[in-house]
Amino acid sequence: MSRLAHAQNPAAGHLTAVAHAQSVLEFQQNLNKEFLSPAESPLTDQERAAFNTLPFYPTGYAYYVAATLVCDSNSQPFAIETSTARRPLYRKYGELRFVLNGQPLHLSMYQNLELLKRPGLEDYLFVPFTDLTNGRGSYGGGRYLDLRIPPAGTTLMQLDFNCAYNPSCAYSHGYSCPVPPAENRLPVAIPAGVQSDH
Repeated sequence: MSRLAHAQNPAAGHLTAVAHAQSVLEFQQNLNKEFLSPAESPLTDQERAAFNTLPFYPTGYAYYVAATLVCDSNSQPFAIETSTARRPLYRKYGELRFVLNGQPLHLSMYQNLELLKRPGLEDYLFVPFTDLTNGRGSYGGGRYLDLRIPPAGTTLMQLDFNCAYNPSCAYSHGYSCPVPPAENRLPVAIPAGVQSDH
């Protein structure tokens, strides 16, 4: 869960290219540290001993976009599909609408109802998604983004696909990982974030 502590603050102002590159580097370093930690890594002891760094796509400023937030106050809890029989409860928090490479797109953000009860994680937002790189450079099962709920009244958020990471299932079958819902299947390729090393 340590990566939740590094969830993007999407309501912060839009970063310059230099500041953005530094932000992505910090994300990558923190994720690598997690993979080296015996308590947090999905890798086996043997894999961890040989681990150096995750494979990342080159940082792309074009995959750091401003998005309009449309909240959903009427959503009902639903059981999300996972890679196992487990079906944790989530609710849709809202939708992010953005333009990427000239194409209008949108992604739904979800809240894990269990995390709502955990101090420090009440404002955690989960964005599982797939795109056309899945199975062709990135993990076939999709990738995740972590965000924080912005201050009340926020209508514009920053969305950084350079911080997309693989579910733990990409490294071990001992995990139960949410499957990106159909509404979060992007019809474009997003060569940003963590790649697949398989």
